[in-house]
Parts: sequence; C-alpha cells; structure tokens
Amino acid sequence: MRAAYQDYLDGLEREGSLWEHWVGKQESVRDQLATLLGATPAEIAVTTSGSAAVSSLASSFDFGNGRTKVVTTDLEFPMIGQIWHAQERRGAEVVHVPADPDNTIPLDRFADAIDDRTAIVSLTQVCYRNGARMDLAPIIELAHSRGALVLVDAYQGVGAVPLDVAELDADFVTGGVLKYLLSSPGVGFLYAKQATTAALQPTVTGWFAARDIFAMDIHSYDPAQDARRFESGTPAVPSLYAAEAGISLMLQIGVADSWLHVQSLLAQLRAGIEGIGGTVATPAALAGPMLAVATTDEHAAVKALENDGVIVSSRDGNVRISPHCYNNDADVEAVIAALHRNRHLLR
Repeated sequence: MRAAYQDYLDGLEREGSLWEHWVGKQESVRDQLATLLGATPAEIAVTTSGSAAVSSLASSFDFGNGRTKVVTTDLEFPMIGQIWHAQERRGAEVVHVPADPDNTIPLDRFADAIDDRTAIVSLTQVCYRNGARMDLAPIIELAHSRGALVLVDAYQGVGAVPLDVAELDADFVTGGVLKYLLSSPGVGFLYAKQATTAALQPTVTGWFAARDIFAMDIHSYDPAQDARRFESGTPAVPSLYAAEAGISLMLQIGVADSWLHVQSLLAQLRAGIEGIGGTVATPAALAGPMLAVATTDEHAAVKALENDGVIVSSRDGNVRISPHCYNNDADVEAVIAALHRNRHLLR
C-alpha cells in the first residue's frame, strides 16, 4: 500500500492530473471488488465510503408510494441509523428490531417488524460493537417474501468472512476497504443486484454517476444504467491506488483460507480469556472476525493493552480484538497475557 501511494505521487509529480489513468484505476478496483464478492463489475459502485453509498441508495426511495417503512436493528453501525432516520423528513418510518442481551436477534422479531409497508430491511453482517454475526439468509428470505428489498452492511466483515453475493441474495451490499481488505480510508462500495434494483434512481449524485462521465452535460441528468449511478463526484484518487494494492493482496492470500485461520485464533483467544476469568460479549454460536471482552473501563483497558504492545479498540464497554491473516498463535498468547496482567479491568 505504501508503494501504491508512492506510485500515485510519482505520477502526479511527473505528469500532473492523469484523469484517464485515474478512471482506469477506479475500474481496476471495481473489477477486484466484483471478483471478491462474486458479482459482475456492472453491479459494483465504487464510492468514497459506506456512508456515501448508503446515502445515495436512500435518496432513490420514494417513501410516499405506500412503502414507507425501513426496518433495521439495534446492532448497526451509526451511519446506518443516521442515514435512515434522516429520511424521516421525506416520509420514512424507521423501525429498530432490538437484540437480546447475548447480542442475537430471534427471527420472529423480524417477522413482526417486516410487513407490506416495508421498503427496505437494513442489516449488518457483523456488529461493530461486539462481533456478533447475523444469520442473514432467513431474514433476507422473509423480507423478499413480503416484497421488501434488503441492504447488508458488510463493512465489519468483508475481506475476513467469505461473502458471495449471489448466494447471499441481498439486493444491496455495502462495505469498505479500510479494515480487512488491508487498505486505507477513502474507498467504499455498493453492490446493487441488477435484477431487483434497476428501477431505483438516486437523487444524491455526481459526475462520476453519469452514463458518460466525460460528456460534461450541465443541462440534463443522464445517470448510468448500471450500479455506477450510485457513485458521486471525483473519487478519492490516492485511496484508489491503496485499495487496488490491498484488495490484490487479500485476493492472493484468499479470504476463505484467512477465515479458517482466524477462526482458529478466535477459538484460542476465547478459551484463553475465559480461562483467566474474563467475559466474552461475542456470541459463540455466530461470531464474526472479532471478539469483544467485557471491561470495567474500556478506555483504561485499551491504554493498558497498548502499553503492553497490544492494539485493540474500545466499543460499548468492551475491548474489541480483531485478529487477521497476519496474526498467529504467539500474538494470541501475547493478548491473553496482557489481559491477565490487567485483569483488574475485566468484568
């Protein structure tokens, strides 16, 4: 990724604005994301973030046509709730399905919430706060049976947990390259299933969403007919270089192989934490690529672990530990030892 940024800087210094090359770089990232997700390039919009993707998607709904309801959950990343609640000014009704104390949600709660007024069901693949992974297939099937579209926010899992959009059968999938795709901020994506979403046209737009981005027509709105219509203005060009490098590396490593490796590390981590008397907030039956440990002071715990050379995050009263393909058994043992030394911060 560092070399990719240098490549961008070298080109900028040598030749200035390389628009045709930069557009080609975006198309390369689009192709990589399609390969990663099992989609076609025409079904991938390359955005600057997950928020940009979902905002564009939200703008395409007419909440005055009888389907006014957005069903989401209490496990979502903030941007999901914020964007859907922003649509209340346009007539949307947002309903949150609550989670149980163990961070799971029974299917019957979705059955109660999703009805013939539901426009879209918006779900996280993995909860950013605690690593809980949602059993998406039955919810998607339920939503479709009642005429609703489905958006899956895969940001906290893409690149770590294998994801085939054809098998998943969601209408939309969003994510980004910052986390498990080994890249940096500035590139997100939206998968839009052509067969079920072609009629939706966003009003949040930009020149990269046009059918011909070089037409420079200021007198009409002529959006692309594929998923590019969900794109916006000038992309974060340096981030495209980094994204291409990171996704390429993850494709070489293999997401499926990495997931098997990480599952072994997570099992080792869970056993070690429980062995020292810690409490794991991540449900064992359906866990994502991260594990959350309950603390008495999450910020103090993050700082204490950092002092021991262990980098974690603080989320919702927990410390969140996110091993990936580059970690090994020795790293896990180091985490457990650091938690043991700071066990006064565990609850």
